[in-house]
Amino acid sequence: MSTYIVSFDIDDAVRKAAFKEKLKSYATYCPINNHCWAIVTDKKAIEMALLATDRMFVIRSGTEAAWVNPFAEANTEWLKKYL
Repeated sequence: MSTYIVSFDIDDAVRKAAFKEKLKSYATYCPINNHCWAIVTDKKAIEMALLATDRMFVIRSGTEAAWVNPFAEANTEWLKKYL
């Protein structure tokens, strides 16, 4: 299993909501901000990139990370654990 950062730019509200529901289908996920989520999966980055019809960037997390003001304290704990 790997943790991926998924950044997306979807202008249409209906498509954006549908895409976020796809991200929520992963057992382990964390919204970082409105256009960037982290997910844990055994899939490859290219498999996840196929989920969107708009602009999207997927990268496997590495060994170092930093952030400021995630949505909630629980999100901070999730990021510490999985990144």
